[in-house]
Amino acid sequence: MAATAAPAPITSFQTSPTEYKHWTLTVEGDIATLLMHVQLEEGQGDNYELKLNSYDLGVDIELNDAIQRLRFEHPEVRTVVITGGLDRVFCAGANIMMLRSSSHAFKVNFCKYTNETRLAIEDASEHSNKRFLAALNGTASGGGYELAIACDEILLVDDRNSAVSYPEVPLLGVLPGTGGLTRITDKRKLRRDRCDVFSTIAEGIKGKRALEWGLIDALAPLSQWEDKVTEMSRRMADELPERAADGVSLEKIERSGDDDNWNYEYVTCEIDASSRTAELTITAPEACPKDADAARAEASSWWILRAMRELDDALLNLRINRLDVSLVLLRAKGSVETLQTTDALLAADGNWFVEETRHLVRRTLKRVDNSAKSFYAVADQGTSFTGTFLELALACDRIYLLNDPDFPVEVGVTTANGGIFPMANGISRLETRFLGTPEAVTAVLEKSGETLDADTADELGLATYAPDELDWEDELRLAIEERASFSPDALTGMESNLRFAGPETMETKIFGRLSAWQNWIFQRPNAVGERGALQCYGTPNSPEFNYDRT
Repeated sequence: MAATAAPAPITSFQTSPTEYKHWTLTVEGDIATLLMHVQLEEGQGDNYELKLNSYDLGVDIELNDAIQRLRFEHPEVRTVVITGGLDRVFCAGANIMMLRSSSHAFKVNFCKYTNETRLAIEDASEHSNKRFLAALNGTASGGGYELAIACDEILLVDDRNSAVSYPEVPLLGVLPGTGGLTRITDKRKLRRDRCDVFSTIAEGIKGKRALEWGLIDALAPLSQWEDKVTEMSRRMADELPERAADGVSLEKIERSGDDDNWNYEYVTCEIDASSRTAELTITAPEACPKDADAARAEASSWWILRAMRELDDALLNLRINRLDVSLVLLRAKGSVETLQTTDALLAADGNWFVEETRHLVRRTLKRVDNSAKSFYAVADQGTSFTGTFLELALACDRIYLLNDPDFPVEVGVTTANGGIFPMANGISRLETRFLGTPEAVTAVLEKSGETLDADTADELGLATYAPDELDWEDELRLAIEERASFSPDALTGMESNLRFAGPETMETKIFGRLSAWQNWIFQRPNAVGERGALQCYGTPNSPEFNYDRT
């Protein structure tokens, strides 16, 4: 039976500071403040209230936008203070009523997005000359503490009431969903026994013990709160070099078309609901800036910056708004010369705007890695999988390359494939692809600057399959039909295992382990059954567990 069309997208990932409902961004010199004051009645759903600075997806979309704008629009900022706008509470974490009333798929995708946003904070700390101070003016619970622990330093108010906590296991029967368990062990490197205690005390840990255990970095009484925030933020800023540069305003990404046809300037997406597939195409223009000054002059209209922001928006919309799509067929088109010129520019150091754009490209490529969709790169007539676009192909689960002498398909290697866009595992996509044969990486990179015909690309290991023109249509059609027929649960689990090969990092643990475990736990009766902990929270009912350990 053919699948029915999905409803129109209900979530937009485009916003700006003038549209924020839940955050206020202020910049004074080299210090910025992100004030969290979640509006009770402004949640994305109408069946819950965002009490106690709890958050839903809309709150995090604004936070993600703010982090992105701080990187591009405010290069002068060296410290970002994240604090709460309510008395005696910083953030109560993800809104429980929102989670309870959401579908399983939404819960998992929500957690994935919040993970990516927290990682964006840490990425900005590593690459954008910024440090983040979590100024906890009150209790930080669950996702609220997970937001804090993504920052470089944590200051907690010492008022005898405020605490940090992970209440998910004792109260909800699930796990901290935003990398919290990984960060207290791998990032803060806290003792396992103390982490065990902390993760099972619903009321959390306060003041001096939180400081002693390393859960926070500093305490301040109410009488000294403002002075301490000022002192810490100033010190953190002074530890970084000054960056005197004018920022680049990020224009809103616009999209036209209908529910099944999305048209951006450089990206298109055509969805076939009946086959559960989407054809996603990105195109490079004929002309482009040749140097950093010319790229900076184009600002957010620079084609690679705009194209990757469009691609990111399309990926997020596919993830959240089009659950019916199982397989994405990715094509890359356009000028090879533009791609070669742009890649050489992206690989060069020294210009903050170019470097920030390079980091945005890297994060967008990671969005492919984290998508619960199958991706096939389709290199057929008219495609241009060169450099950065070849990285997109390498991010896919398979690469199908047409080997037709009458309509030659070429693949291009550039400096972009040498490691400027590392994966979550810290190494390049080529190194990840050829873990067992590192000499194959050298062989591919020796072709940098060249365009390769189908036979050469296949010999170098850049194609999964390279059918000739007689077998192309049937082989691709059968591969598409087969993939779309498999269990989506099995595919998500399989892909999460296969995509994060190689060295293990905090980031690969979060996506390779946490996402899979959370995906499982969110379906278990102990959490979401009629008398599961998540369902009973906030009601007179006590949860009923199946106590068999599995």
